[in-house]
Amino acid sequence: MTFCTDWRAVPRSYWGAAVALGNFDGVHRGHAHLLQSLKMARPGCRLGVLTFEPHPRSLFRPQDPPFRLMRPEVRAAALKEQGVSCIVQADFDDAFSHLGAEAFVRDVLIEGLHVAHVACGADFAFGHRREGDVAFLEQLLVEHGVGVSIVPQLADVAGPVSSSRIRRLLQEGYPEKAAELLGRNWAITGEVVKGDQRGRLLGFPTANIALGEHLEPARGVYAVRVQMPDGRLVPGVANLGRRPTINDGRESRLEAHLFDLDEDLYGQILGVELVALLRDEKRFASLDELKAQIAADAAQAKQVLGKTGG
Repeated sequence: MTFCTDWRAVPRSYWGAAVALGNFDGVHRGHAHLLQSLKMARPGCRLGVLTFEPHPRSLFRPQDPPFRLMRPEVRAAALKEQGVSCIVQADFDDAFSHLGAEAFVRDVLIEGLHVAHVACGADFAFGHRREGDVAFLEQLLVEHGVGVSIVPQLADVAGPVSSSRIRRLLQEGYPEKAAELLGRNWAITGEVVKGDQRGRLLGFPTANIALGEHLEPARGVYAVRVQMPDGRLVPGVANLGRRPTINDGRESRLEAHLFDLDEDLYGQILGVELVALLRDEKRFASLDELKAQIAADAAQAKQVLGKTGG
């Protein structure tokens, strides 16, 4: 897969692709539906994606708490799994946000990417102050001889499959329902950093990972599967929150205890998949009480993961 961060310098090998437009945060089943529709519309073209970094919401609403479902490199890997062979990740800065709708089509899509076909959702809006809609997009592209697919959102009985719906499910403590919409378990990916070694003293050493720009899901204890750098999936139990029994509560973090694993994980990039929420975050009267609860949590996580093939 080829990857480009400058739409002004797109390699010739990208030209003539069928390109899907969007943020693709989560690369969920709705995104897969959009990409599959594009493949069917232009089966002879390379499949490409034009996405944006940072997410436009980060520029327009910087005061919002972190909300991302995945890091850019994880998104790229997930798009590759969907058959995407070229990704253009446009730098969504103040200058780009002021690009008019007509200029976006002419400068970015036509002269920058030399697209053969474009696909997007029916609610896609573009250009300064979102002045362009799909009807305008289609009109401009057809004038340049470019095909367009406006793809209706994939939906189930509860409504459209969307990133915002997945975020809400995670915040409400339903990772298994989020997984149904994603097509896989949701994972927090990050580097293992040194903690205070408290877990090791309690007999349950943990891999500590900062949430970074990830959405903070419901705080509590989860049954997890951990994606190792070498591809292994290791079962475990994780606490996500502010550790009210022993911490000062200033920021949430993820602490994962991996079952039957004794390896140095510092500095490694792990993906911690949330399989099921076992209990809410709770303050304990003593470290002994906490230790007993962790042992119970680990036993419950093993039971849950055993039922789900983990």
